[in-house]
Amino acid sequence: MAQLWGGRFTKETDQLVYNFNASISFDKRFYEQDIRGSIAHVTMLAKQGILTEDEKKQIIDGLNGIREDVENGTLEITDKYEDIHSFVEANLIDRIGDAGKKLHTGRSRNDQVALDMRLYTRDEIIELDGLLKEILEVLLKLMKENVETYMPGFTHLQKAQPVTLAHHVGAYMEMFKRDYSRFEDCLDRMDVSPLGSGALAGTTYHTDRRFVAERLGFADICENAMDGVSDRDYSLEFLSDASISMMHL
Repeated sequence: MAQLWGGRFTKETDQLVYNFNASISFDKRFYEQDIRGSIAHVTMLAKQGILTEDEKKQIIDGLNGIREDVENGTLEITDKYEDIHSFVEANLIDRIGDAGKKLHTGRSRNDQVALDMRLYTRDEIIELDGLLKEILEVLLKLMKENVETYMPGFTHLQKAQPVTLAHHVGAYMEMFKRDYSRFEDCLDRMDVSPLGSGALAGTTYHTDRRFVAERLGFADICENAMDGVSDRDYSLEFLSDASISMMHL
């Protein structure tokens, strides 16, 4: 069983403990974000002189190979691994040897998973915003075509007032506009990189957090490392926004 902890233990971890700690069943969907973040991280390590250019190239080539093999189905993410991080690192070491062991330099699984979750949530928001834009465009077209299309308006399951189809459709136009705005607000608040926070208070390596954040398209970095690795408020906000939008759908 591939795991990144327990180095001081003298006996094999009990299967029940392993199962309790394992997250591979759901964080396997983060494989692309985990690899993307790792590539940005090792690029920064090489820039800072912590890794050599040759080590960087070996690691990036290995990571890209893992991503390609997962996507084409030749490499399966299984419960042999505790989480997506151990899956990526174990396969990288198998492929490129000792250089792969340096992937984790200057970071912790705490800031690594915090980064993966932010990248994944950000990707989902961007995709949903695109879908909402398509809905809004269709609704606007229907409204323009039906300004003089009349229909009964209902309240309490009874006919109440005559309205146009454009007015009826326009109600959903307003709902989805607010949904779009809510997702944008969520994105604005969560668009910061936690990588470099380490376990909770940074790292002794001379890393460049802003370089990594820019490489990954973040607007800024987390100001407080402990907040960066511990809080998941953006996940709750995203789920709330998605629930509201589902209600409108």
